[in-house]
Amino acid sequence: MFRILPTDHAFFDMFEKASLNIQEGAEILKDLLDNFIDIKEKARQIEEVEHRGDTITHDIVRKLNTTFITPIDREDILALASALDDIIDLIHAAATRIVLFKITESTPQAKELGFLILKSVRELNRGISLMGSKMNEVYDHCVEVNSLENEADRVCRDAIAYLFEHEKDPITIIKWKEIYETLETATDRCEDAANVLEGVALKNA
Repeated sequence: MFRILPTDHAFFDMFEKASLNIQEGAEILKDLLDNFIDIKEKARQIEEVEHRGDTITHDIVRKLNTTFITPIDREDILALASALDDIIDLIHAAATRIVLFKITESTPQAKELGFLILKSVRELNRGISLMGSKMNEVYDHCVEVNSLENEADRVCRDAIAYLFEHEKDPITIIKWKEIYETLETATDRCEDAANVLEGVALKNA
């Protein structure tokens, strides 16, 4: 039995637009964490990116509701759109917490987590860019995202352990623990998106 896929690649284009938008947000977040200047302005820029992401997600859902035959399963379209939206939401949440908590300087662990988020998003974008043409090459990028999530999990655990061992101010501990966990959760959502993408690749390779 074989399957004839529709030639309409609009969904693939929209997913790539979403992943590039997330990559922009991740780049701003990494710059924020690395340099720690113009924090409020960079957080505002990330908020704009997050709003664009919401619009793209709504466009995907709207198109899904008006499309009879889709190039991949409808549930996969919804799952991937939702997972991508979650990533930029968490990038925005991390930046917002930094502003709200009045954080005055970054940490090496936060910088590393920011770098791992950006690497994860870039790998996702590479995989998504292959959806409409080279499904068999998507898998390697999904595996790399999973590896990066494992690394981010280790960095987050070590960061929190270091925080409790060396920081004496309980308020500072609470603030940074929440920021670290928010950053790490962004990589979890990258892994969720990669898992959906991997499933799509396996079904349609």
